Amino acid sequence: MRRRLVPAALLLPFALLLTACGGNSAASTSTDTDGQGSLTLDVGDQKGGSEAILRAAGELKNLDYKIKWSTFASGPPLLEAVNAKAVDIGGVGNTPPVFAAGAGSKIKVVAAFHGTSKGDTILVPNDSKLTKTEQLKGRSIAVAQGSSANYQLVASLQAAGLSLSDVDVKYLQPADALAAFTSGKVDAWAVWDPYTSQVLQAEQGRILTTGEGVTNGLTFQAAAPAALQDKKKAAAIEDYLKRLRRATAWVHDHQEEWAEVWAKDTGLPYEVALASVRRTNATRIPVAIDEPLIASEQEIADTFTELKLIPKKVDFADFVDKRYNGDLPPSTTEAS
Repeated sequence: MRRRLVPAALLLPFALLLTACGGNSAASTSTDTDGQGSLTLDVGDQKGGSEAILRAAGELKNLDYKIKWSTFASGPPLLEAVNAKAVDIGGVGNTPPVFAAGAGSKIKVVAAFHGTSKGDTILVPNDSKLTKTEQLKGRSIAVAQGSSANYQLVASLQAAGLSLSDVDVKYLQPADALAAFTSGKVDAWAVWDPYTSQVLQAEQGRILTTGEGVTNGLTFQAAAPAALQDKKKAAAIEDYLKRLRRATAWVHDHQEEWAEVWAKDTGLPYEVALASVRRTNATRIPVAIDEPLIASEQEIADTFTELKLIPKKVDFADFVDKRYNGDLPPSTTEAS
């Protein structure tokens, strides 16, 4: 049965729980009762993220270790927890590891997924006269500072021959950005899915441009070095990543089923969840942490260093661990 779409403003409390950037500490913790044994793997998650996918795909069965889930509002606080050894491993987007590296955090990127960047967009109101990125010059644009959308905005402007100094950037977290966008206080909003799907499904805006072709479409699993040095935890992490990769593949062929689970888990309307799954979530594939990937992330780091949003030069290669690559395809492999 199709659910009735509710107004975008009513989606905000749920959408704020979802992945991206900015935010606070862990919202909740729970221990997976399916697991057995004395070892507990502390996993950082975001609402509607790894735990939900693993459970929906049946990949939390027959664990020989327990999982303690900590749910975060976004990537940066999750990586703060990894740095503090409160979390052994957790999933984030392509930009939080760069900022964590810039802050000197003790993290290691141990797994990568490549997907489309079509859900990373710059949105404009339906009645906007803007039709191409070049016309953003002098316009006000809302974006969350330090987020993947922040880099997508920078890259999209550069592709159009513009820079951040050519626009009036309003650094707003999603709650305030959505309110500013829908009330006409900003001309555009740089954002990610499911916010993109939220606005489109509510018919409150349209896409001016996407991150396709200008951002790398990567997401990561980052681990604490201390956990990787523990043989038992390192083995549990290997098993966890195998399960997560299988669950990600499961989504490709079970998009409606996954949308149902995601909607229930987050409170998002089914229509928004399904649109986001089709546009973004079902495209992800596991890929190797290789030199092209490191170079792509290095470009993001250098960009933010030049913008003085990162205090020092980052060598991203120092923040990766390739031990779990196995026979995964190159990071440049096309998304599903």
